Order: sequence, then C-alpha cells, then structure tokens
Amino acid sequence: MTRARQDRLLSLLVRDGDWSTAATLADALGVTPRSIRSYVTAVNARVAPGVAVESGPHGYRAGPDAGIAVRAGTESGTPRDRLHRLVRALLDTPDGVDVFETADALHVSSATLDADLARVRGLLGGTELTLERSASTARLRGTEAAQRRLLSRLAHDEMDAGSFDLQALRRTLGEESVGQNAFGPFKTELVSRLGERGWFVNELGMADVVMHIAIAADRVAQGRALEGTGAASGDSHAEVERILAELAERHLGVRLGAGDQQHLATLVLTRIVAPGAPGSGSDLDTAREGAHDRVEPEVERAVRSVVQQAAAEFLVDIAHEDFILRLALHVQNLRLRAREQAWSRNPLTRSLKATYPMIFDVAVFIANGLHEQLGIPLMDDEIAYIAMHVGGRLERSRRADQLLTATIVCPGYYELHELLRSSVDRSLGQAIEVVGVETRVDPDWVAIDSDLVLTTIDPPMPGDRFVRIQPFLTDADVERVQAAAGRLRRGRRLARLRTELERYFSPDAFVRGFADAHEDAGNAASVIRRLGATLVAQGVIDEDYIERTIQREELSSTAFTDALAVPHAIGMTATRTAIAIGIADPSIPWGDGRVQVVALVAFSETDREAFQTVFEQFVEVFSERDSVQRIVRRAVDFGGFLDELVAVIDG
Repeated sequence: MTRARQDRLLSLLVRDGDWSTAATLADALGVTPRSIRSYVTAVNARVAPGVAVESGPHGYRAGPDAGIAVRAGTESGTPRDRLHRLVRALLDTPDGVDVFETADALHVSSATLDADLARVRGLLGGTELTLERSASTARLRGTEAAQRRLLSRLAHDEMDAGSFDLQALRRTLGEESVGQNAFGPFKTELVSRLGERGWFVNELGMADVVMHIAIAADRVAQGRALEGTGAASGDSHAEVERILAELAERHLGVRLGAGDQQHLATLVLTRIVAPGAPGSGSDLDTAREGAHDRVEPEVERAVRSVVQQAAAEFLVDIAHEDFILRLALHVQNLRLRAREQAWSRNPLTRSLKATYPMIFDVAVFIANGLHEQLGIPLMDDEIAYIAMHVGGRLERSRRADQLLTATIVCPGYYELHELLRSSVDRSLGQAIEVVGVETRVDPDWVAIDSDLVLTTIDPPMPGDRFVRIQPFLTDADVERVQAAAGRLRRGRRLARLRTELERYFSPDAFVRGFADAHEDAGNAASVIRRLGATLVAQGVIDEDYIERTIQREELSSTAFTDALAVPHAIGMTATRTAIAIGIADPSIPWGDGRVQVVALVAFSETDREAFQTVFEQFVEVFSERDSVQRIVRRAVDFGGFLDELVAVIDG
C-alpha cells in the first residue's frame, strides 16, 4: 500500500505540474502530512542523485527527474507490475505455472504470491475466466476471447491517463511481443486506407483498436488465434478484414486468421463514422437520409426519447435532428462494442467531469435512459463520449450567448479606426461583438455602456473593462482583450453564484466531520443519508429523494474535482432548491478518490435554471486546491463556511 501511495503522489504532482502543500497531498491520499514527507524521500531515492520531487516554501512539485522516477517505479516491481507479470505468465502457459518457481522468479515469498493469486481472482469478475489451483500448480481456464479481454483490462490499467501508450502496452504483453516501431506505420496506413473509402476515424477509439490489434498479433504469434464464426458480415466488414490482414502481415509479420479478421474488423467499424454520416462534410439532407438507413429503428427511437427527456429535464438545447442522428450512430456502435466487450478508454473523462459537470450530468441522464431502454452498460469512459456529443451540441447554442459587447475608441486618421475594427473582428470575433466606434479624442466615457472598451488612448478613469490597445492590433493586444473578457465573464458568473448560494444554503443543513458520527463514514451512501436528513427535516425532500440520490451516485461518481462531491438525484422533485454541506477533515473516500467537501443538492421543478448556475460554477470554485484548503480549514461552522466561500468567490 505504501508503494502504491508513493506512485499516486508522484502521479498527482506530474499531472498538476504546480506546487502542492503537504496538507493538500495528504488529504488527496488519505494520510498525514508526515507520511507525505516520507513518500517524497522514498520517491527521490529512486533517482538519486536526481530530483523527482522538489520541495520548497510552497510545498512540493514534480522535479526534472519525475519521469525517470515513474519508469523506475514500474521497472523495480510495484505490486501492480508484479500482478501483471503473474497474469501474463498464467495466460502464456495453458498448462499452468508452478507457484514456487513463479515466486522465485518474481523475487517474492510463496505467501506473497498466494496473496497475488487472490488479487488475480479479483480481476476475473465478468471475464468468464476462472483461476484453478491444484497443489503447486495454478492455471487459468476460459476461452481465448475471454483471455484477450483480460489482457485488454491490464493494458488499460497500465495506461493510467487513458490515452494510448506503447510502452505501457509493451509492459502488459511482454517486451518481445510488440515491435518498437511497428504500430506507428500500421496505424498511419490503416487510417489512410479507411479515409480513402470515406470512413472518418474516431482517433480516440482508434487507439483502442491499435491496442486490440497488438494483443491479437501477440496471441496469434503464440498460436492462440480466434476461431471464425462463419457468419456473413457484409461488404464493408469484408473490406476492412482484407485491409487489416494485409497491413498485419506487411507491418507486423503476422498472418491473421478468419476469426481474428472478423473480430478486429468489428472493432474498427464500431469506431468510425461511415460515409454520409452527419458531421462528415456531406450534404445535410443526404447525411440525414443515409444516417436513417444505417441506424436501427429501435436505437433511434430510444435515443430520440431519451434526448427529448434530457432537454426538458435540464433545459438544454440538444433536441436537434442532427444531434439525435449523430448520437444514435454512436450508440449503435456502443451497442456493438458492448456485445464484443471491447470498451473504449477516453483520456478526456477526468477533465470533462471536472470542467463541465453539468454536461457530464446530462450525459449520465442520457446513458441511464439508454441503459433502461437498450440494456447498454454504464461506464464512465463511455458516458464521457456521450458528454462530448452533448458538449458539441451545446457549444453551438452557447457561442452566440457568450459574446461580450465592446466599443472601440480610436482617434486618428480617417481609415485607422476602420482597419482596427476589421482586425478586432478577425481576431476576436468569436469572443466579443463590436457595437460602437468612437473617433473623438474626448469621448463621453461615462456614456459608453458596452461590456468592454478597447481604446488606443488612456481613459481618464481606471476600470477592468478598459483595455489599452495599439492602433494596429498586436498579438499582445489580443491576449489582453481575451484576458479581460475572461475576467469579466468569470466575475459575472461568480457574482450570480454568490447570490444563488445565499438563497440555497441553510445553517441547519451544515455538517462538519463524519468520522465521529458514523462508523461507515467512508461510505458515500451513509454520508448522503446524513446530509439528506437535514433537508428532510426542513421539508425540502423526502426519503425517496435520498434513495434516488444514492442510485445516481452508483451510476457515476459525483466527485467532480479532487476535493468536491456533488451528489443529487435524477429528477427535480424537491419542494425548493437547497444545498446541504458536509465538511470532511481529514478527507473521506468517494468513488475512486477522496473528497473533503460534499454538497448534497436538491433541485426543484420550479427552479431549473439554478441547476446550471449553481452546478457548474459551484464546482468551479472548488477546482482550485488553495481555495479548497482555505475553506475547509477555516469553516469550523456554517457562518465561517459562508464567509470563506464568499471571500473565495470575490477573489
């Protein structure tokens, strides 16, 4: 456990790239600050005399040799690395491995290996594989397809960030299994050949395809090919099979049999946009007609129904025909992937969840509806793909609403202001709308009521909305205007948030500390029930709302940042919108991470617009570690919490 926490510490510092205090890191790992100092010492010992973790007045941050420490941690035999080597040995040896010989090879005791075998059993859930033990021999039993799914799970586990990593794949399959330079050319030519036929590749999904091809090539080279099903697959499927067989033989030196060709072609076809699909650049009417032809009626009906429900529930502008058809094509592919149990890893899941919590929650609602109607499993990475569709649709709707107005003040030669306006429109047209131009040396500054004033002369009064620019717009000018626009938008959002929060908080719905009150304080359900009880007592929600909040939590964790969880129910059935706050110091487990603040939100049917205002912006406040620590440490009671929260909002 200690080694795993050292690795987790290093991962956090590498990911954030900035200074973090020992207290912040301790809360993230669920340990004491003293333990953090010992972990830093141990991590730096991996690269001595290098520096993997730097220390200073502001805490700790990743040092110049952090990457070397990450690799050293893997190569030196972490528990996860040892577990993967053990699984690999079991998969490579159909007759089983000798427990004592394997323990010697891994440089551990037989008792440790027995514990590792127990962990292997834990990995086998849902894989259709079993681990058998007879005297000193341990062996895996199950189909070749099931064994490959286990390898896929291990590879995904190695790729912590979710993106394709050839070195991680080599660690999973064995250093001799994947050629050093084989898959770059393979992938490039595969994408090119598909593109020539009008198939537009989902790049994130294609990384998963490459991983499965690597696994297939490795297994085929060992004489462990998949058996063909003999089922007719259609012209497109047959064409992809031919392409894969040709490229595998030329680039990888492997001849794929019928079973592997069929399996891999299916994976490819579930991760591409076919010719004529919406968004592929084809004529819109033709694209719609083509999409209707390819989407199964059952899938289209389910997607249309769920999208319309989500649009009404969240008041979001997504019930458009193009969006429904594009999402239906994606869901149809997802359905096929579910049958193959070939899930896609999404490297953007974490950032989508933390940055766009409302969009992610709409995606959870849609995914839950599709699960109920089509039986599609719910997984965060697949929900994130739905969130990307939702975000793309909302971005088209939001772009016009986010424009700020601007007035240009530019005294000078006749054409100068026209040239400047043209430059502003060209460089900043997606962020601001020019609504006026002043060419006087002494304009009526007070009468200018636009959001921003872009001026080539010094204004007589200070103000955040005034931005000094040059008569001929420079890159630095553009950056200053964009920064001012960003500050203005953020200030307005946070001002609205402060007003909303003061309405929705209550001193009677504030809890500090869970450890003393509940033995199972680390259980999210018990925390939800305790916070929910404060709102039940006020008549805001009933017990059914609490149970539905727990059900929503089971669909996908509501820990939207490293420190904040926002549990809530699907369905806005509260008598009024209210928020119950729980402060955990030290942090408590929540989902796959740990949190320090839990905000149980109850939304009412008559207060829908508060959902977007509160949900996204409340999460934004708690996305900065320093702000979290300030609030948690000083919020000893409700008054202190609200004071610190308002102080953070006011910046």
